[in-house]
Amino acid sequence: MIPAPFDYHRATSVEEALKALAEDDTQALAGGHSLIPTMKLRLNQPGKLIDISQIESLRGIRLEGDHLIIGAATTHGEIATSDLVREHAPWIADAAEGIGDIAVRNRGTIGGSLAHADPAADWPAVLIAGKCFCEVAGATSESKENGGGRNKHKAEEFFTGFYETALEEGQLITAVHVPVLKANQRGVYSKFPQPASRYAIVGAAAVLTIDGGTITEASVAVTGLTGNAYRLDGVEEALRGQPAEDATVRAAAGKIGEADGVMADHYASEEYRLHLAEVYVRRALMACIGGQ
Repeated sequence: MIPAPFDYHRATSVEEALKALAEDDTQALAGGHSLIPTMKLRLNQPGKLIDISQIESLRGIRLEGDHLIIGAATTHGEIATSDLVREHAPWIADAAEGIGDIAVRNRGTIGGSLAHADPAADWPAVLIAGKCFCEVAGATSESKENGGGRNKHKAEEFFTGFYETALEEGQLITAVHVPVLKANQRGVYSKFPQPASRYAIVGAAAVLTIDGGTITEASVAVTGLTGNAYRLDGVEEALRGQPAEDATVRAAAGKIGEADGVMADHYASEEYRLHLAEVYVRRALMACIGGQ
């Protein structure tokens, strides 16, 4: 459980971090709760780590218009206890509060979790259902000639596979943009946690818009089921235009169907994971409409 030798440097700005990341065999280090365990197992052996945890521009939470901007180096614990998040997107704070244990929440960062893209992580499903954006700095393959810059990826397009994201070499997540909930919206994240790690064996996130007792818009995502979190289009379609009641929720949750690439391990078989997905989608939706 000892990592391979590596060099270490603490960056003081995003520009300094990006310059360092342009070098071969270099990775960013934020909270370390995703990266360090893989290094100890020597599944990941970077030659150099760039510590971005103390870059002030990557930390903190602010409100800009109808979005909360959460710095990538902001810890799960800071999100969970933020008055600003509790006021404008309380379900995001609730999701953060359920991540890991207090040590993980006080050290792990939202940006680090997203870049790692663990298939059982909580944030991917939450951000997909919340129609959030991941802000990324650094040159893309198309923009290297003009120095790159910053761009935003829809969360539903950011997670591309098993531990894979839309990040390119030399890029860095700088912030997450979270839409503020409207008066007629409610978001919920519900999961079946692995008892030791608190990762989701299966987790479901939902945001519903309800007008006059009718579900006018729905956004639903699942994590822990396959190699990456994704939206449940069939479930969403079954909810739109329907009354916000138990029968609607049960019928919609049954639309999960046979997903491709369902994971199986000593915690849950493919069949059991599919069953859990339906159960936790139903629980998230019932909580959104005020049920149990």
